[in-house]
Formats: sequence, C-alpha cells, structure tokens
Amino acid sequence: MIDSTTSLQAPQQAEIRAERRRIVESVHAHRRLLAARRPFELADRRRLDREAAERDRAAARRGKALHRIHEKRVRNERSLTGKLTGLDGKRAGRERQALAVLRRESIERSLRGTRLTASQVNGIGSGLVRDLAAQGITTAADFRRVSWGKSPNGRGGEVLYIHRTQGRKVHINGIGEHRGRPLMEWRRAAVARAEARAPHELPPDERHRIEEIIENERVRIQGELAELPRTAEAARAEVEQILAEKLVALTAAERAAQEEADRRRAEFDAMGERLLALRAELAAHVDRYGDLGLRDRRARSRALRPVPAAPAAIPAPRAPGIRAKGTNPTDLPDPTEPTGVTDPTDLTGPTDPSGVARAAGPTGPTGSTGLTDVPYASGVRAGLGWLVPVAFFALTTVLGAGETGDTPLWLRVAARLVALAVAAELLRLWIPRRNWRTAGPMPVGTGLWVAGVFLGLAAASMFTDPLYAAGGAPWALAAVSALLVLAGVVRRGRAVAATG
Repeated sequence: MIDSTTSLQAPQQAEIRAERRRIVESVHAHRRLLAARRPFELADRRRLDREAAERDRAAARRGKALHRIHEKRVRNERSLTGKLTGLDGKRAGRERQALAVLRRESIERSLRGTRLTASQVNGIGSGLVRDLAAQGITTAADFRRVSWGKSPNGRGGEVLYIHRTQGRKVHINGIGEHRGRPLMEWRRAAVARAEARAPHELPPDERHRIEEIIENERVRIQGELAELPRTAEAARAEVEQILAEKLVALTAAERAAQEEADRRRAEFDAMGERLLALRAELAAHVDRYGDLGLRDRRARSRALRPVPAAPAAIPAPRAPGIRAKGTNPTDLPDPTEPTGVTDPTDLTGPTDPSGVARAAGPTGPTGSTGLTDVPYASGVRAGLGWLVPVAFFALTTVLGAGETGDTPLWLRVAARLVALAVAAELLRLWIPRRNWRTAGPMPVGTGLWVAGVFLGLAAASMFTDPLYAAGGAPWALAAVSALLVLAGVVRRGRAVAATG
C-alpha cells in the first residue's frame, strides 16, 4: 500500500525550494547590479569636475584675452599720446632741419659762385690758378681743407695736399705752407661771407608747409586715439562671442550627459526599490516556510550582504555660469569693467559638490582671491623695478646695515628683522600684482615708506658709528625717515578708505 501523504509532500517541498531559489537569485542579481552604482556616482562626479574645469579654462582664456586687449590699448594710448605731445617739438625740429638745409644750399651756391683768381689770393699767380683748375679746383666750393703728407713719388719730405670736396686729395707743385695758408684764409673768408648772406629763418611758404604736415599728423594721431576704444570694444565683443559659443556647446554637452546620468540614476533607484521588495518577499517566505537547510542559509547570506555604499549623488548638473578656481562665479578678470557672461536661461551660479546652487553675486573691486589688498585687474602690472628694494633688504637681512665693531647685538638683530619684514611685505604686495588675474600697480605710498625704512636703517647705523654719532646728520636722517614712513602710511590709509 502506497502512502498518499508522502507523495503529496515531496512535490510541495520541491516547489518551495524552487520558489526560495528564485527569490534568492533575484536578490543576488539585483544586488550585483546595484554594486555598479558606486563606480557610476564616482564617474559622474569626475564628469562634473571635468565640466567645471572646462568652464574654468574658458573663463581663464577669456580673462587672459581681455587682459591682453586692455594692455594693448593702454600701450597704444601711451604711445599715441606721447607722439601727440611731441608734435610741437617735432615741428621745431623739422623747421630747424629745413632751415639748415636751406642755409647749406645757400652757402654752397655762394661758394660755387666765388671763383679763384690770382688777384684774390696772395702768392698765387695765374700759373698756379691754371694748375688748380686742371685738378678741378676753380671755386671755394671745390676744396675743404689742406694737410701735410708724404710726397706722391715717395721721395723728399712732406708736401701740402689740398682735399677736394668730391674726390681725392691733390698736390700742386709750387703750393706749400706759405701759399697754402693764404689759400685757406681766402676760403674761410668766402665761407664767412656766404654764412652771413644765408637766410636765418624759413620763408613763410616753407613754414606753412611744415605746419600742414604737422597738423595732418596731429589729425591722424587723434583719429587713431579715437579709434582705439572702438577697436578694443570690437576685440572684447569677439572674445565674449567666442566664450558664449563655447558655453553654449558646453551647456548642450552637459545637458545631454546629465540626462543620461539621470536616466541611469533612476534605473538604480528602481533597482533599489525592487531589491527592497525582493528582500521583504524573501523574509516573508522564510517566516512562512522556515529554514530549508545549510545550502539555503548560505545562499541567503550571500544575497543579503549589504550593498557597497554609494557616494552622495549630485542631483543637478553644474550651472552654466562661469566659475574660475578661487573666484566667485562672476569674479572674472575683466580689466575695464567686471562683467560676467552666463547662460541667458540660467540665473544661478555654479553648484557646490552638495548640489546646492549658488546665486551669482556681485563682483567686488578686489575679487575673491583672498587678497584683499590687491586691486582688481587694472591692466597695469607692478614693475620689475620693485625687485631692487627687495634685493637690497634681502642682502641687508644677511649682511646687516652698515654695521661696525661697536654696533650692539640688539641693533644688529633688530635691523635684520626689520629688513626681513620689509622684504617679505614687498614680495607679498608685488607677486599678486604681477599675476594677470590681479594685475595692478603697487599700493599708493609704498615707495614712501620703503624709502623711509631705508633711511631709518642708514640712520641707525650712523648712530653707532663714532665718525657720525657726534654730529646732527643721524638725527636729521632719522627725522626724514620718520616723516617718509608716516606719509606713506597716511597715503595708504586714505587710499584704502577711499576704495572701501
């Protein structure tokens, strides 16, 4: 006889195990799929960082381009202004040059008209006049001077040479020292008469011609000066257009990538909800049918292991506003007027890694680099000449300030500390102002207090020098030093108060 109860329980037990296995495998599969969420979130965060870096680079390129445009405009304005102010001197120079040419031509004409004859030069007869004419010397303009040299045939002593105006020097037999001197006196007299008859001022028509040239030059320079702002504005507009096109492309790419990331994140969320439902179903199944053996417990243990924690998701993409490293969203290095270029459809600034969007705030005159003492980019950087006092105070820190054997130890240490502090302060002020992001001149009054500290160190060294200690020079130098330091500090304070 066959037991009907046993035949009915075996298929029922197999179905329970199959159902348990199906649920466990589903939990395991969903858990394995959800394990990919952490790499996805990390990759998505790297994507957001790359997008922010792209916007940073776009902002940096814009800032550099605007800075170059501003520097070029300032450089051209200085050059054209210098040319404009120098036109009066240029006109005077042209008039002097034209008058010199006019006088030279008049003198040459007069000298060419002064012919050499026997009756005009003592000691030179008709024969020597013919010999001179044979060598091309017929007027006072045909020769310049005389000199002594070896004879042409190399024999005998030195002979007198006559230097022609155009050509080589010649020697005329019969003309030596006694005839050469009257010849040169005759030429000097002819030159003096020609210079006296030469005009001493320009004719009105020539002066009017020069004035017209200078006036045309003035009009041209003024036109170029008037064109500089339009040229700079056109260049700035081109830079802004390039940046806007770049931002549009970046925004489109970011939007597409964010949509794909949102889709994947929604899939992971759905899988997470499905995993919770499967785990609840598995728990209910275990409560209903109990433990099914060691293999079942192992399978459930593997399936119910916790899913690796994913990093906090960034629910929204980076806003398309411009954000440079270390600056506010709108703190861009525009040398003339700080204007931010943002997407016209988005009025929020960049988002923090927490996903909270920051509103684009106004740009202050000092930016947001933490350098509150550095002016906003003005287009004029601090000069390299400030390295001279830095080098001097650095050397003073090492070598001391004119110390002698009688200088006390406390004064040596104090002078070195003061020099070190001044060198460090100058570097702190100078280095940011060489950077294109925070370019600007050194603060007002810096040169005064630096000169005052220099004179103060010199006065301190003179107080300990027996050669100067008894006189009043150290006291006068100390007073001037104190006044300079005070003037520099006061000017600096007024400038800070005016900008604050």
